[in-house]
Amino acid sequence: MRTDDLVAMLATGAGAVAPNAAARRYVAALGWGALGAALLMATLLGLRPDLAAAVLLPMFWVKLAFVACLAAASLLAALRLSRPGLRLAWVPGALAAPVLAIWLLAAVVLTRADAAQRAGLFLGDTWNSCPFLVAMLSAPVFVALVWAMKGLAPTRLRLSGAAAGLLSGAVGALVYSLHCPELAAPFIGFWYLLGMLIPAAVGALLGPRLLRW
Repeated sequence: MRTDDLVAMLATGAGAVAPNAAARRYVAALGWGALGAALLMATLLGLRPDLAAAVLLPMFWVKLAFVACLAAASLLAALRLSRPGLRLAWVPGALAAPVLAIWLLAAVVLTRADAAQRAGLFLGDTWNSCPFLVAMLSAPVFVALVWAMKGLAPTRLRLSGAAAGLLSGAVGALVYSLHCPELAAPFIGFWYLLGMLIPAAVGALLGPRLLRW
């Protein structure tokens, strides 16, 4: 069979792809995944009791902005990695920017604090549970994102899995923020980031198996 005949046979019956099909698939996955994470948080952890007062604090919004920026950048990475031939281009810089910003803020906070306060600013009260709770809440988001990504055409499967994991970790961290009492920049810049990197590492490990098509 000639190549042209093979291509024609494979294309037989193929319809036009709806505009923004990939974006719509990701919106659905993120919606269902975030709902699952919120239900998991509400069932196992609950909202922080002083949430109404916390939303009036600037650092509460700094924490949300940090995580939301990582979520947006990792979503762009996932979208581009879902399509063969698209380069990441400036996306790594977009991923690094919020991390560098929170680290700079953390450095300023630690520099201005007394030596006796620095350990508390870094460890907070929940350092030993925060990363694992973020990773736990990312699980339903990760499952939904793997479904969304596998239905497209990723070719760099390990990197794609890492992007899906990082995005799920960021969404999990956003949901966890409604429970977590920690607001210190050093804590957020390390333990929150670690919590998001756990599902990213899992995604990189499982990507070649889960995303194969």
